[in-house]
Amino acid sequence: MLMRSWVVQPETMVTQWESVRHVAFTYLGIFTLLSTLTTMLYTTAADTLVAPKLKYGKAEHRVLVGRVMNSYANNFALMDRCTTPILKKDDPEYGGSTCAAIEDSGEAFYNYMKYLGLWTEYLAQGNCSEDLAKRPPPAGTLLSNTAVTGSWLHLSNMTTLSRRWGRIVHNVTMAVPHPGILQAAQDPRNKILQPQALNGLGKSHIQSSVPSPVLNVLCAELTESELTPMVYTKWATFNGTVPNSSTWPADFDLHLKPHTRTAVDNLFGFGEDQAFPIFAKVPLAYNTLFNYSITWGPAAVYLLATSPTNSTTLCSLKSALTPDCSTSLSSSGIGKNLTTDCSAKNPLAFRHSDPSMRNGRWEQNWKDVASVWGVSMSLNNGIDDGRASNARLLTQLIPTSHTLNPSKPSIAEALAVLAGGTLLQSAVDSPFVSTWNYSMDDPVLSEPVYQSFNATVKTMDYQSGGTQGWQKGFYIVLILMFIGNICCLGYFLRHKRSITDFLELQNLFCLSFLSPPGKVLEGACGAGPANAQYATKWNIKVDESRDHLYFESHTDSKDIHTRVWKHEAAAAIPHVSNISALDENGNPQQSWEEEVQQALTGCYLAFRSVADPNVKRLRRWTATRESMSSVEIKPFSSVV
Repeated sequence: MLMRSWVVQPETMVTQWESVRHVAFTYLGIFTLLSTLTTMLYTTAADTLVAPKLKYGKAEHRVLVGRVMNSYANNFALMDRCTTPILKKDDPEYGGSTCAAIEDSGEAFYNYMKYLGLWTEYLAQGNCSEDLAKRPPPAGTLLSNTAVTGSWLHLSNMTTLSRRWGRIVHNVTMAVPHPGILQAAQDPRNKILQPQALNGLGKSHIQSSVPSPVLNVLCAELTESELTPMVYTKWATFNGTVPNSSTWPADFDLHLKPHTRTAVDNLFGFGEDQAFPIFAKVPLAYNTLFNYSITWGPAAVYLLATSPTNSTTLCSLKSALTPDCSTSLSSSGIGKNLTTDCSAKNPLAFRHSDPSMRNGRWEQNWKDVASVWGVSMSLNNGIDDGRASNARLLTQLIPTSHTLNPSKPSIAEALAVLAGGTLLQSAVDSPFVSTWNYSMDDPVLSEPVYQSFNATVKTMDYQSGGTQGWQKGFYIVLILMFIGNICCLGYFLRHKRSITDFLELQNLFCLSFLSPPGKVLEGACGAGPANAQYATKWNIKVDESRDHLYFESHTDSKDIHTRVWKHEAAAAIPHVSNISALDENGNPQQSWEEEVQQALTGCYLAFRSVADPNVKRLRRWTATRESMSSVEIKPFSSVV
């Protein structure tokens, strides 16, 4: 009965510790303790391991497909995608470039401010470093709901470069993720579970092996004499007419003598394939000039900036695709995150999918995209001494030593972030391979085609199982419960009939009520058993002659049950502690009053206090024993 209470009411193991101490180490006690612990923990175990929860499944290596419509950095595709109420027929020459310029400037300034905000947070946390890898990464936004985080790639030491070239030189390369993964993740052909399918609670993570757009920004300080070949107002043929935004460059003869060289030809790669830029004049402090080639061929655009201390810096910007990174997309019901992974040990870097692809193949078409971007950013306002706000901030970021300033970004980092939006827009609907595999005469396809790429996909769905490693311990509880249920099932299959549970309260009461008293529990009728009485072993015996069941302890004599049981006396006090011997006629040798008084004496000794309610009840019963003694005593056989 007590062990049954452990399972139904586990707190009794604490309140009735004496019973636990005496029986816990028996076979039945150990089994009951295991059953109790299993029952206590089963609800938690089932909720943890069985109840479905939203969690990520295993990463699947899959081949996905994505839509391709145009080549990388296709300026015509960018202008066609730009949304504007001005129809093409109303402004056929400049309508597309105007819309693209507004879009470029909007994205660029938004990304720029987000990047500057990251710098503010880093400085507030005391994270200042001259190491580019520990500085804030390039950041931006795509399609208003996708956060974009790029990577600094091919890191170079500014101090080493500056000493090598004898001037302040800073070279950075920024990689951004391939935006085509956004379309591929939602394409029904790829059968990827969307967060909206789970009422916005689902998540997915895709890491794809595709090339990543990169932007290289190289900045170097030049002296006034070194600028002579590149500044028109310093030429010997200069006639005194200072160019302005209305006359430059159309009204000037910009032909130089053949094989004209500069002091930074080797640093910037000037030569037959990449002519050095020509600027109208040297900009004033806090001003910039922007140069891009009108003819197709050169891959870079250039910026000439003058710092607050009147030092002049030349920067080149050029773009390409790199095989050294992969693109990751994390989607949820509240937004998306698009990131790059350019680590050396990245197994999904595109170089593993296409070992033949190499770095350094600069995209010549990107120069056309960048030219629209540069004009929209007011980077050429210095030709009229415009003092644009953007130019002012950029010139304040020009390095003044051979090391990076740990408290602010350099002009090269800032230009990379400002131009990062052009890389994302250039890669929309572009191939997932290194080259354009279609007709060069048709860089914009009339119908989309699909290309495949390698990827790993993880989606969040309703699944059973724990979410933490330590929760696997609950499997033990489920296994024990399963084994216990199997044992119970086997028992009932073997005994295919109704079985009386003698530990049910109504059955236990009847059985105890109709069982003769035992000496082993003498004195326990008031306060209950104590100490070694818990260790008593009880059996249920059968009296076949009277078809009667009763309790018997191992220490009680069997012949005690041969006497006639007084039913009314048992009803008045069921736990009589001592029964006198019978004579030859089956009558007790001790009077009924003496027998009751002996029983009461044992009960009184068991109580700690005379104020116990049970003592008071016994006293009231003693006062009425005279009336009870007159009750007619029926033979035991007639009662049963």
